[in-house]
Amino acid sequence: MDTVAVRGRQVGPALVVAVASIIAGGLVAAATAQIPSERTSWATAYLVLVCGVGTLGLALGRAFLSPGRPSDIALAGEFGTWILGNALVLVGTLAELTWLLDLGGLLLVVALALVVVRIRRGPGPRWVRAGFTSLVVLLLVSVPVGLALARLRD
Repeated sequence: MDTVAVRGRQVGPALVVAVASIIAGGLVAAATAQIPSERTSWATAYLVLVCGVGTLGLALGRAFLSPGRPSDIALAGEFGTWILGNALVLVGTLAELTWLLDLGGLLLVVALALVVVRIRRGPGPRWVRAGFTSLVVLLLVSVPVGLALARLRD
């Protein structure tokens, strides 16, 4: 089977989640436009940027920069951890449950670290892998910063 088709099939569920998250962000924005709040504005941005665009970028990068054929189990573990982490961050923030927010942040760090480790020796130009890795590391560093800012806000 064609490598692109296999990798596309592997990351298909993550791409569906990414598109659904972007749409959900738009729906939250539309539903709360008349009564916006800091939390709904944050949730909208988080759904679109982190859950949507972030998931899309991670899925594509992982699919095309991984050495060999990534195992379905490894990808499911990474994206499952990423998606669960995002869900916990959203719920923890909206429900003001700091422990849930922290658990979600921890899962995001684990998922991002796994992505960095697994693409380290992948195909493609080194500069592309280095650029993608830099973006993932930036996300990785932003998680604790975001958690600290959430604590300052409360």
